[in-house]
Amino acid sequence: MNILQILPELNVGGVETGTLDLSKYLVRLGHKVVVVSAGGALVKELEACGAKHYTLPVHKKSFLSMYKLVPVLAGIIRQEEIDIVHARSRVPAWIAYFACRRTKAVFITTCHGYYSRHLFSMVMGWGKRVVVLSNVIARHMIDDFGVPHDRIKLVPRSVDLERFKYADSKPKRKGEFNVGIIGRITPLKGHLHFIKAMARVSRVVPRLKIWIVGDAPASKEAYKEEVQVLVRRLGLWHCTEFLGTQRDIPGILAHLDLVVLATTTHEAFGRVVVEAQASGVPVVATKVGGVIDIIEDGKNGLLVPAADHKGMAEAILRIYEDTQLAQSLAENAYAKIKEKYTVDLMVKNTLDVYREAMSNFKILIIKLSSLGDIILSTAALRAIREKFDRSSYKISFLTGEESKDVLLRSPYIDELLVCDPKNGDKGLRGLWGIGRTLRKKNFDIVIDLQNSRVSHMLSYLSGCVNCYGYDNKKFSFLLQRSIKDEKPPIDPVTHQFRILKMFGIDLLNNSLELWPSAEDRRRVDELLNSQWLSETQRIVGVNISASRRWGTKLWPQRHLARLCEELGLRDMRVVITGTAQDLPYAEMLVNSLKGAKIINACGKTSVNELAALIKKCSVFISADSSPLHIASAMGTPFIALFGPTDARRHLPPSKNCILIDKRLECSPCYKTKCRSRRCMTQITPEEVLAAIDKLLK
Repeated sequence: MNILQILPELNVGGVETGTLDLSKYLVRLGHKVVVVSAGGALVKELEACGAKHYTLPVHKKSFLSMYKLVPVLAGIIRQEEIDIVHARSRVPAWIAYFACRRTKAVFITTCHGYYSRHLFSMVMGWGKRVVVLSNVIARHMIDDFGVPHDRIKLVPRSVDLERFKYADSKPKRKGEFNVGIIGRITPLKGHLHFIKAMARVSRVVPRLKIWIVGDAPASKEAYKEEVQVLVRRLGLWHCTEFLGTQRDIPGILAHLDLVVLATTTHEAFGRVVVEAQASGVPVVATKVGGVIDIIEDGKNGLLVPAADHKGMAEAILRIYEDTQLAQSLAENAYAKIKEKYTVDLMVKNTLDVYREAMSNFKILIIKLSSLGDIILSTAALRAIREKFDRSSYKISFLTGEESKDVLLRSPYIDELLVCDPKNGDKGLRGLWGIGRTLRKKNFDIVIDLQNSRVSHMLSYLSGCVNCYGYDNKKFSFLLQRSIKDEKPPIDPVTHQFRILKMFGIDLLNNSLELWPSAEDRRRVDELLNSQWLSETQRIVGVNISASRRWGTKLWPQRHLARLCEELGLRDMRVVITGTAQDLPYAEMLVNSLKGAKIINACGKTSVNELAALIKKCSVFISADSSPLHIASAMGTPFIALFGPTDARRHLPPSKNCILIDKRLECSPCYKTKCRSRRCMTQITPEEVLAAIDKLLK
């Protein structure tokens, strides 16, 4: 794999050391490693191990600087053919996130801190995998940043046992007791509480030595002076050494009898703890953050409450006075280090995260409406599933509330997502809420089969870097990968497959599918039995419905009545279908008939029950509406009556259907209102009867 790590700087620190350790081992294992940072003391060591370094000002908290660096980093990703971009801090993460959106690299983050909950920190939860160093940070990212549990991966920091050699756990002191605190001099590291504790210890320990290892950043010089003033005021200056930043931490630990971690806030992990324990040095630490994952109080270290200098002093004195306890703590700690915190294990776990992110992909298909179009998408859905096997790809389908029942039992999807843009999810606020839900899913590919302004916006808001659809000027600039929608007069299934062609998916099978249940079929049988249907009688289905908006699609009632009368004379039962809104119209039709016993199913079936009903029909007749697509999906021969719409663009696929389309000079007009409606009135009952006879033969 080709891996790029990005962090603010490469100076001494836990994040930097972890980056260096991982890079060394990845190179040894044959992987290509690139690191991007603002530079620092560790760059030479990094390059010496075989990794490549790019110096960029990715540490600057400047919006303009971050914006300018996005294309630069994207260029590096392309040039180095990077597979994984691993961000280890917030500013670099923002740059990396948008650079990955421009490339095909997988974006991964590691949370090295207990971040405050605000927008700037949100990006750390947007990785395809979010690596955390401890269980406390995992819970923080789940609860406060909404990161799904399955994207969280626990990979604790490690210690290089080649550098940190375990010394015999017998006491190192010869009359002196050396206690050290290692880390940046900042308020959260608790130096003031440590000094107060050491003042208490000094009253008992005659030859006490205090080592303060680390320095203050420029912004915390005042705090460092405050610490020094406290040391003088408490009379500890003669036994305290401020050693500043030290590269040779193993050498420092070799001279210490005890290491104290005095952090007052949540510590993401506590690298100094495992480094001390790997060197055979007992540890007293505050009970914060990831420290509790490492130390079992009284077994491999001592834990004290944060900001409790009295409790800290008591724990330090326990180590001083009980050398047997000190030796036991050190030995138990080293055993746990070898079991859980070695570099080899950290590298293995990190590589497992990389491989999982590279092999487990999530695909989102967006098709919000309408019912007929959802049914038309089943051919594309089947082809996508055949292309992307279930072992490596999870397919989710986002649809509208009105159409969800169509896909409830689809064998081709792993997850059905439902939204309601017309009601509960209405407006920009609703879209943002849906987008937030989609971002949590962290999709790798979005296939937009709806190709509307709303669906293109949702594609973008999903946060996916690979969104496919049509370039149709309906906010299609939000898609990363699109093809021109030239609106050729082709059937709807072929039209969808033009998008799938970008994945190398060819149209080999255009048949549609639906999946009614045994319960759906049982209810249809009950409906038909209640109408005294003879087992030998053939059923002809007639759909009398179209959407309220499309009154121009309806076949005239007088023609319907004539057709039903003729079918009754031939001992065929007619079942009429439609919605509950069509009931008044259906009752008028039934009451106008004398020689035909109509089965009125309007408003009495769900989508899947309607599919089961149409399956029982010998022939089904409908204008351009969703029941026509259901007939196609169920393999029922059908007669399609087209007028104001173009059959070349809307006729569902079938090997056994007849199209009746007058093709007048004014059609297809796509008008929802028309005075004459000649295109539909000129379709005669005799033509439809002839088509029925032909299909029955």
